[in-house]
Amino acid sequence: MIRFLRDLVLHNWALKVSALVLAFVLWLTLIPEEKTFSERTLVVPLERRNLPADFELVVPPPSMIDVTVRARNRLISQLTEKDVQAVLNLSRARLDQQDYPLNPDMILVPSGVQVVRVFPNTIRLRLERSLLAPMDIQLVTVGKVHEDFVLAKAEVIPPRINVRGPESKFKVKEKVRTSPVDLTGLDHSTT
Repeated sequence: MIRFLRDLVLHNWALKVSALVLAFVLWLTLIPEEKTFSERTLVVPLERRNLPADFELVVPPPSMIDVTVRARNRLISQLTEKDVQAVLNLSRARLDQQDYPLNPDMILVPSGVQVVRVFPNTIRLRLERSLLAPMDIQLVTVGKVHEDFVLAKAEVIPPRINVRGPESKFKVKEKVRTSPVDLTGLDHSTT
């Protein structure tokens, strides 16, 4: 019996090893790709970069987007949202453009991972020209000074500041208001 088993294994051993290697190679080439690769959808933050200095973002894009990636099963099980970056480059943004496409080229993924889909594939945002304007400062007070005293003078230093923002947010003769200054019980001059 032992001799029979030994002859079974060792007889034509080179041919048997060749058949085993050939079977393994065929298995690797013919196995369906779906069995070795998987897809996974991750929710990742959308970063905005390179906004021109003379533009202001009035209506921002969504902060998170869905990214579907494809990779080998072992790699995809280790993949997290921190490994994927979605970057919207606004260096070529224009004032008249509102819809910006999101495509797989904008997604940074580790080696061996492929971006399949991005949702939404278009985002809407609105840009306006940035404006720098001097504005008067208006003092806001709450409460009343001590009953034996009168508020003789209140001044803000400096009386004007430069404010930067989108053009549509500036109104003619608008003022910047201070945080409320509490005058309750005040009985002496103060800064």
